[in-house]
Amino acid sequence: MAEFESRIDLKELNKAAEALRTQVSSVVVGQQKMIDLMLIAILSDGHVLIEGVPGIAKTLTAKLMAKSLSAQFSRIQFTPDLMPSDVIGTSVFNMAKSEFEFKAGPIFSNIVLIDEINRAPAKTQSALFEVMEERQITVDGKTYIMDKPFLVFATQNPIEHEGTYRLPEAQLDRFLFKIEVTYPSLENEILMLNNHHNRNGNVDLSTFETIFDLGQIVQLQQIIQTVQIEANVQKYIAQIVSKTRNNTSIYLGASPRASLAIMTAAKAHAAINGRDFVTPDDVKEIAAPVLVHRIILTPEKEMEGLSNRDIIKQIVEQVEVPR
Repeated sequence: MAEFESRIDLKELNKAAEALRTQVSSVVVGQQKMIDLMLIAILSDGHVLIEGVPGIAKTLTAKLMAKSLSAQFSRIQFTPDLMPSDVIGTSVFNMAKSEFEFKAGPIFSNIVLIDEINRAPAKTQSALFEVMEERQITVDGKTYIMDKPFLVFATQNPIEHEGTYRLPEAQLDRFLFKIEVTYPSLENEILMLNNHHNRNGNVDLSTFETIFDLGQIVQLQQIIQTVQIEANVQKYIAQIVSKTRNNTSIYLGASPRASLAIMTAAKAHAAINGRDFVTPDDVKEIAAPVLVHRIILTPEKEMEGLSNRDIIKQIVEQVEVPR
């Protein structure tokens, strides 16, 4: 295979990315795809929705990823009685100063883990709209800008629907990825049991090293934007997204935000694989996680048992790959 000289210095990024993969994989076994997508999301400055049945390390992986970053971390457990003020904060009257003071909520952090995001009602979900899109909170007419980086990792259970609320489409569109986590293989589950036994059942987070500091994350996010992407690959992305809007199997197609998300994530995917240019394979690799939560199938296709991922795969196969 021919060697090429990168026009962007990606050595620091590749070394740190590999160290992060190794560190998180030492605890979370058999979920390399989830770890890679979460790393890509961090570099792309994008939020992540992690969906899977209980017990497959969704929350643990998010915590370990945050631990690997020198970032402020907060966790919010969404429940049906959670109010918007419990998330963003509220104004409290200060008797000594005879004035109201804003008390920031747990959303004011660099990485926010929202557990079971679909358990909170629409009123609480709406509190996330502004902060996820614009990285700011407006309370009582005053705007508070979030510190960079600001990322939301949210989890949800696709099986148990009692006491849950469907996330609004506008909110789903604000997530860069929806990562659908599956069970580990038999070999990985055996390895997990062995690791757990050797650790005596304990995960000592104090031994986890900080791999990315805050300034480095912001700097790398800027470097990712400079990764090259040719016009024919941009057209390839646009064609894939456009086909979700005129497909007879799809009731609601993806928005232009999806095209931007695919391009940015493809740049990050290329960068962590040591390239300063995007290939069609980068686009193929991240198209499904970007699109799967952004389309709605027609009732007929759902009754046939088809999934969003099935239709996205068909669309990607239909679009001609640029040469």
